[in-house]
Amino acid sequence: MDFVFHILFPLLILLMLWGGYAIVRRTGQRRRAWESGLTAQARVVRAYVRVQTINDVPRRIQYHEYDFTADGRAVRFTEAGGPPSRAVGDETLVYYASEDPESATASEPSPGRDMAGAVIGLVALTAGVIIAVNVMITYG
Repeated sequence: MDFVFHILFPLLILLMLWGGYAIVRRTGQRRRAWESGLTAQARVVRAYVRVQTINDVPRRIQYHEYDFTADGRAVRFTEAGGPPSRAVGDETLVYYASEDPESATASEPSPGRDMAGAVIGLVALTAGVIIAVNVMITYG
């Protein structure tokens, strides 16, 4: 039982903290890309779907890999959550920041929705960390 409270729960807490960091980092990258004002025409070089099963419920996640030129150099990036109708060879507008073109985004600017999603995700992760710490203190 010590394994659960001294190893498993701290690992779970670290995983939730890393998830919160990843949410904040990607939200910031997308915001910088939209606010930079830099755009480029990109081509879809790969499109695929991954199925993630959580609690026996399959969830399809659409991924696209894009290729574009920024400041005279070729850039390739992968983004999840794009429209399923976008296929290999299609062209689309991407937004990028000059200091980090690999963190570009092909999604339309929607800072409000992006921030709301980040806040909801962080609230859920914070609640998970609080519950895990509480359980560790109570039973550990």
